[in-house]
Amino acid sequence: MQRINYWKLIRTVLIAVLLAFLFRSYLFASYVVDGKSMEPTLFDENLIMVNKVAYDLHDIDRFDVIVFHANEEEDYVKRVIGTPGDTIEYRNDQLYLNGEKVAESYLDPFKQGMDLPLTEDFSLEDVTGQKQVPEGKLFVMGDNRRESLDSRYFGFVNKEEVVGKVDVRYWPVSQIGLSFN
Repeated sequence: MQRINYWKLIRTVLIAVLLAFLFRSYLFASYVVDGKSMEPTLFDENLIMVNKVAYDLHDIDRFDVIVFHANEEEDYVKRVIGTPGDTIEYRNDQLYLNGEKVAESYLDPFKQGMDLPLTEDFSLEDVTGQKQVPEGKLFVMGDNRRESLDSRYFGFVNKEEVVGKVDVRYWPVSQIGLSFN
């Protein structure tokens, strides 16, 4: 019969708990998607893991899916469409960034079989009064353009309000995914 070294067991458990606390508090956060604004990319009640340190290492990129503080009570998950200095326009259900047509392949599953445009025509100036995304700000939209409360309605998002980048969808198991661009 082998003797159990309780001190080693307790030390291992304490280190594991400490590491879990550090990862959860400073590196990653778990969120539940609330609503349909990010369909077909993310669905209501999906569980997602948000990387809280990604933007300490590099800038926020166009088309990243992010979580940000919308107000004191709520955090939203949306896709970054415009970064500082960008001009944005939608014409005939097509995105134009800085005058160049840009494909949004992540919307293809949603557009199939639609007879109406997913994204109504607008320009950045129409919805915000600004010609370009200002420094320190982001323009965000939900992938379900017809059902999304986003920058077209509430304006720009301050970069300081960004919690992090959505890296992983881990629930339900049938929808596990790592990349959302």
